[in-house]
Amino acid sequence: MKIRGDRECKSCGTRWSYYDTGSVECPQCGSLRSVGVDDRKEHTASAVSLDLTDVRDRIDDAPLPELATDAAERCREYVRQQGFIDAGELRPLGDTYLAALELAHAALELDRSMRIADDEEYYVLELLRGADHGERPGPSTVPESMRAARGLAYASAVADYHDELRTYLEDNPDELARDLLSSLSEHRKRVDALDGDVSLADSEALIGAAQAVGHYLAEDDEGALAQARHHLDTLDPGP
Repeated sequence: MKIRGDRECKSCGTRWSYYDTGSVECPQCGSLRSVGVDDRKEHTASAVSLDLTDVRDRIDDAPLPELATDAAERCREYVRQQGFIDAGELRPLGDTYLAALELAHAALELDRSMRIADDEEYYVLELLRGADHGERPGPSTVPESMRAARGLAYASAVADYHDELRTYLEDNPDELARDLLSSLSEHRKRVDALDGDVSLADSEALIGAAQAVGHYLAEDDEGALAQARHHLDTLDPGP
């Protein structure tokens, strides 16, 4: 939504940035009576961060499915509060967002499992250790049983980012990017229709295309535009 980021408290006159705090409450006196004093800008981003420290602290004491479920709840809350337009500026689709969604989907797979294999345990522990630091396991470490979970997680991330890119394009029109987004959306819908059951290479290419379109729009980088096209060209078009 479009908001005025610079606020002025009617009670004490303090000025602050809503973009930084995410609140209309005056940081000085706590009053909710404030007014915007600048132009409205599109803003969907949030200052919220993901912290899984206390979940990791229980690794030696709690069963993995319980830890994964607790971490997944944190991840879903983090994702719900995130946005990618910060005071009119486009943010990238980052690895923390991707890892959070991947951990949430992996937790669902664990919950359905009768037995957790060693490679599944290693994979989920790697997500727990690194998701909030923007670290996600490489494709070679993803167990076959978790391939669809990664596919669904990445399709969800692309859907979220796609919607934000379309919003950004309303104020910053670019027909080349809009055409690429149309193609990206079709590929994402295919992954959803297959319940994430695509190759790990396709999952990575889908994310790579979305990130490249975002980089092109944010930095006006023609090379990123070419990279996005390359990623889309490598995706399996399906039947």
